[in-house]
Amino acid sequence: MVIILKEELNSFDIYVVTYELDHILHGARIDNVYQINPKILLLKVRNKGLPQIQLLIEAGKRIHSTSHIFEKPLKPPIFSIALRKYLRNGEITEIRQHEFERIVIIEVKKGGEEYRLVCELFREGNIILVGPDGKILQALTYRRMKDRNVLRGESFQYPPSIGCNPKTLNREVFNEIKAFGETDIVRALTKLLSIGGLYAEEILIRAGVEKNTPCKSLREDDLNRIFDRLQNLLLEIAPEGVKPYVFVDEQGNWIDVSPTRLEIYAHLKPERFGSLNEALDEYYAKAYLGKKVSDTARPIERELGRLRRILKEQEEALENLKRMAELNRGIGDIIYRHMNEIQTLLQWIMGEKRSGKSWSEIDEALQKGKQAMRVPAVYFHLLKPEEVALQISIEDQTFQLDLRLSAKENAADYYEKAKKAQRKISGADKALLQTQSRIKELESRMAEQMREAPGELPRIPKKRWYEKFRWFYSSAGFLVIAGRDASTNEIIIKKHMEPNDIVFHADIPGAPFVIVKTEGKAPLSLPEQTLKEAAQFAASYSRAWREMLAAIDVYWISPEQVSKRPPSGQYLSRGAFMIYGTRNYVRNLSLEVAIGVKKEEDKFKVIGGPSNAITKQTNIFVRLIPGRERSGKLAKQIRDKLARMASDADRKKILKTPLEEIQRFIPSGGGSLI
Repeated sequence: MVIILKEELNSFDIYVVTYELDHILHGARIDNVYQINPKILLLKVRNKGLPQIQLLIEAGKRIHSTSHIFEKPLKPPIFSIALRKYLRNGEITEIRQHEFERIVIIEVKKGGEEYRLVCELFREGNIILVGPDGKILQALTYRRMKDRNVLRGESFQYPPSIGCNPKTLNREVFNEIKAFGETDIVRALTKLLSIGGLYAEEILIRAGVEKNTPCKSLREDDLNRIFDRLQNLLLEIAPEGVKPYVFVDEQGNWIDVSPTRLEIYAHLKPERFGSLNEALDEYYAKAYLGKKVSDTARPIERELGRLRRILKEQEEALENLKRMAELNRGIGDIIYRHMNEIQTLLQWIMGEKRSGKSWSEIDEALQKGKQAMRVPAVYFHLLKPEEVALQISIEDQTFQLDLRLSAKENAADYYEKAKKAQRKISGADKALLQTQSRIKELESRMAEQMREAPGELPRIPKKRWYEKFRWFYSSAGFLVIAGRDASTNEIIIKKHMEPNDIVFHADIPGAPFVIVKTEGKAPLSLPEQTLKEAAQFAASYSRAWREMLAAIDVYWISPEQVSKRPPSGQYLSRGAFMIYGTRNYVRNLSLEVAIGVKKEEDKFKVIGGPSNAITKQTNIFVRLIPGRERSGKLAKQIRDKLARMASDADRKKILKTPLEEIQRFIPSGGGSLI
C-alpha cells in the first residue's frame, strides 16, 4: 500500500492552487453541491467551452479540482441542501487566498446578490457561507471562540493572522526576527511568517543557515540571505511559471506534493505534473483510497489481534494441561513402583502422631533418619502439618502425599488428576482448532479485501458529444438524442438537427424534442422499429411520465417544419419552437424505459432507452414505468438488481457504478421497477 504523508495544504500550496482555480473557474456556474462526508464538499461546476469540473473542498485540509468519482450519499446532508439554496446556478466571480493564510474565499454571484464561501484549511477546519450583508448564513461547524464566533446570523470575522504576509514583507520588518532572542531561527520563521516548518527549513537550507541557530546569533549577512531566499522561493511559485512535483521515495511512497522543487527533498525522486491541481488530485486520491481500504480492514485487523492473543493463551494452557497430565501420571507410577516403602513411611508418621508426639518431634526424627540414610526416611523431603501432608523426593521427583490416605489412595488421586487434565486437553484442543479456523477465515477475508481494493479511484469518464443530452442507440444502430431541458432543447435543434433527420415530440406541453440521426439516409428508409423506439423515447421522457399517464400520442416531422420564428405578435421562450405543416402521429404509446449496463473494455457503461433497443445491446437491464419512488433510492435499487444479474466478477464492478450515472436515465419524477 502506498504511504501518504502530507496531511494538509500549506500557504504556498494554497497561493498557487487558488490562482489556478480562479483561472479555470472564473465566470463558471455551480450546477450542484454535494457533501461526500462530514468534512468534504464537492461542487459541480460548468464553464463555457470546458468539460464539467468538480471542485473538492475538505475542511481543515485541502481544496483542488478533481477528475475522480466520489460516492455521494443517497440523502443529502442538511448543510449541502442549504448551500444549494444559495449557490446553485450562481456564478463564480473570484477564487482567492485570504492574505497568505490557509483560507480560501470563493465569491459567488446569484440573483444580483454576492455570497462568499469561506474555506478554512487549518486545524479542524470549517466551511462558512457569508451572505451579501456580511453575516453568516450557514457553517459546517458552529462554535464560540475567544477571538470570534462562528454562529448563524452573526457578522463574519476572519481569524486573527498568525504572522506577517511574506508577499508584502519588507527587509526592515524582517529584522524583527532578531527579537526572538534564544529561539531557533526555524521556529522564529514559522512564527513571524504565515508559513509552516517545511518551508521554513527549505529557506534556511537554501540560505546555508543552520536551523537551530538562535535568532540573536544571526549576522546581518545571514538575515540578508534568508530574506533573499524567501523572495526567490516566492518567485518560483509565481503561478505563471509554476512547476509542481510529487516527491516519491525508493519504496514508491508518495511523500509530499509541492508547487516547486525543494532542496529538503533532494534525496527523493520528483515526478512532474502539469498543474498543482492535477498533482494534488492524484496525491489525495491515493490517500483517500488508502484510508478507505484501511477503514475497511481495521475491524478485521482488530478482531485478528484479539483472536491471536486468545490463541497464544490457548496454546499455553494446552501445553500446561499436557504437562500436568504427564506429571500426575508419572507421580502415580512412581508411587506404585515404591508402594511398600511409601506405605511404611506414611504408617510410621501417623503411628507416631497417634502415640502423642508433636509434628515437630516427628519432623526432627525424620530429619535424623534422612541424615542416617535409613529407609524409608530417605524419601522424606518436607512435612507440612497445616495441610496434613508430606512431601517426598523419589527418582528426582518431589511431590506431595496426603497423610490421611494410603499410598495406593494417593496414587489413585494422582491418576485421577491426570485423567481430569486429559479430559480438559480434549476441550482445549477443540477450542484451539476453532480459534485457528476463525483466524484463517479472517486472514482470507483480509487478503480478499486487499485484492478487491481498487488500484485507483474511478475517474469521470470522458463523455461523447451526445452524452450531455438524453440519448440511446436504436435496435438498428441509429443514434437518437433528446433535450434534457429548455437549453439543450434549443441546442439540439439549432446545432445538431440535419436535413435528413427525423424530429419527434410528445403531444403534451413540457416534452423534449427528440431527433433520430439518420446519417444522411432518407427518412422513409429507416426501419419502422427505430421510429417506434424514438416515439416511445419521446413519450417516456415527457411530462406525461411525471403525471403518471399510462399512454400518450407522439408525432414526428421533418426538420424544415421546425422554426424559431413565431407568428407575428407572439414570442417563443427558450427551448420552444413552432411546428408547421402536417404531423405524423404514433398513437397510444405506453410509457416505459429500460436501464442496463453494457461492457466496454472491461468497464461497464450505463445505457437507457426503449426496451427493444436496450435488449439488443445487453442482457443486464431492468424496466421502469412511472411511479413515486424518488430517483436517488430508485437508482440504488436498479444498481443492486443489475449487479445480481451479473457474474461474481462483474457484480463487484457494477456495484461501483456511480448512482448519478443511473439517475441520468431515470425520467423526471422518479419511477417504479417492473
